[in-house]
Amino acid sequence: MSRSVAVVDYGMGNLRSVSQAVLHAAREASKSGMDVEVIVTAEPSEVRRAERVVLPGQGAMRDCMRELREAHGGELLGAVLEAAASKPLMGVCVGMQMLLEHSEEQYTPGLGLIPGQVRRFQLEGRLQPDGSRYKVPQMGWNRVLQSRRHPMWAGVPDASWFYFVHSFYAAPAHAGHSVGETEYGERFTSAVARDNIFATQFHPEKSAAHGLALYRNFLAWRP
Repeated sequence: MSRSVAVVDYGMGNLRSVSQAVLHAAREASKSGMDVEVIVTAEPSEVRRAERVVLPGQGAMRDCMRELREAHGGELLGAVLEAAASKPLMGVCVGMQMLLEHSEEQYTPGLGLIPGQVRRFQLEGRLQPDGSRYKVPQMGWNRVLQSRRHPMWAGVPDASWFYFVHSFYAAPAHAGHSVGETEYGERFTSAVARDNIFATQFHPEKSAAHGLALYRNFLAWRP
């Protein structure tokens, strides 16, 4: 069984870490007879050809949106939107935030694929249970509570630890689109899903075995 995965290169993703994690997951999948081709690409035709797509992102969402809109005269954006309409698509970090309608970060419009907003942590002056101040960005390991069952959680225990680096978080308009939640001063959505789309605020590629399990699940997922 042969499958292809495109990791979208629009100049703003943690491409090496993401692609290496997907390649590692692909090698694991090959042991069960699944042949997976992984390509890192900025070519719209390659994104269209791939069976499934990973959309990474890091930095400011406005910069990410601008680079994606301008790549290949808008053709790469079109290819990503086509993928989101018809193929398994996984967003990572800012790649998740871009899926929503709008971000408070520099009042940036998103792709509008999942209704909702991206908000900034408002934690100034607040203390953590150990007496230290909350820091923004949140940087480090935190638990993800699986707020809704989803095939992408297969083999990943509830309340597993994942690695975060972010100042903004997704606030979906519909509770049913939130499939993972995390506590950091308040409970926020750390994973979203709708139809053939799944995305995480945390970095699976930096999250050891449980992060790799998510990428393996993505390779096998048939929404």
